[in-house]
Order: sequence, then C-alpha cells, then structure tokens
Amino acid sequence: MYVGIISDTHDNVPAADAAMDAFVERGVETVIHCGDFVAPPLIPHLDRAGIEVHAVRGNNDGEREGLVDAFENLDGGTLHGRFAELSFDGRAFAVLHGEQRPVIDALASSEEYDYVCHGHWHVREERTVGETTVINPGAQFPTVPDEHRTVAVVDTEDDTVEFLDVTESI
Repeated sequence: MYVGIISDTHDNVPAADAAMDAFVERGVETVIHCGDFVAPPLIPHLDRAGIEVHAVRGNNDGEREGLVDAFENLDGGTLHGRFAELSFDGRAFAVLHGEQRPVIDALASSEEYDYVCHGHWHVREERTVGETTVINPGAQFPTVPDEHRTVAVVDTEDDTVEFLDVTESI
C-alpha cells in the first residue's frame, strides 16, 4: 500500500493540486496531511476519487468549524484534531504538526509506531530512531527552497520512503 504524506500547504492551491496529482500518478491510496492548511478553501483540492485523506491541525489552521465542515464534504476525509494514531496495512502511524521537536522524538523513541509523520519545520526529513521512521514531507509554499517543496510516499510493503518533487508541476 502507498501512503502519501503532505504538510504545510498554507493555502497554496496550485501546490496542493500538484501534490494530489502526483499521489494519484504514484498510486497512493491514503493521504496524511500533517497540518497547516490555513483555511477551509484549500480542503476541496485534496479530494481525489478513491483516496482517503486523514489530517491533523497545525498551528496556523484557523476557522476550525469551517475546516471540520470541509473535511466532512470530502469523499473519505477525516480531520483528527491535533494528533492522530492511524494504522494502514499493519503499520502504525503517529501524526502531528510538530511544533515541539521533543514530542516528535518521544513518539519516535516510544517504539509504539512504525512511522512518526510531522510538518511545521518546512524542511523535508527522513530519519530513523530505533525501529521508527520519522518523516517530514516538506512544505508547499513559495518561500520554501525547492529542495524542501516535496511530498513523501511510504510503501508499507517494503517500508521505503520516497520524496516527490512537486515544484515542476506548479
């Protein structure tokens, strides 16, 4: 199973569209958004046929009721609040926005999760803590350097992580 990970779209509709198109092309079945959509008008751009979207709120996400309503209108969308524990294909995912690095490190060190997914820092990252893979997929707005304007895809069969550059599609 392929799980797409995106974060920090910050109302950048063309980037969200490009990321979702890349996920469709790659065969992603589920997308995790690690927060900082900013406002509800971005959410419909995450909607693609056959792809579930799971998300957590970030520090810049306002209009909470509007975000909840927008996710309820997605075909297979769930806004989980500030933290989510998800399971796909037998793999455990912890999802948060990640404002505090010690929290990310504690989740990774707990050995409860196969993956800890977060955003906030606007820098793509893949690192291993024990048996846990920590992933920051990058960020999706123009002030972020191109090498960090990426999304990630986790292959749960072979436990690999691939970063996709979406800047060329924008």
